[in-house]
Amino acid sequence: MSQLTLESLSERVTAIEKILAEMRQARSGPSRFKDWRKAAGMFAGNELMKQIDELGRQIREADRQEGSGE
Repeated sequence: MSQLTLESLSERVTAIEKILAEMRQARSGPSRFKDWRKAAGMFAGNELMKQIDELGRQIREADRQEGSGE
């Protein structure tokens, strides 16, 4: 193991600071992992979404009836 010197410690801290800066920058940019809570309620009151929701309910109800043999 190399000897710990002030110079080597300074180099290590500099490397860590660089990595942290890159991580912070990557985190402040567009996220690969979207937070679903930001989208919740986004379409509340939107007429097109109401129609889509209703058609989805109708399809699910038809599937239930078909599955139960009614």
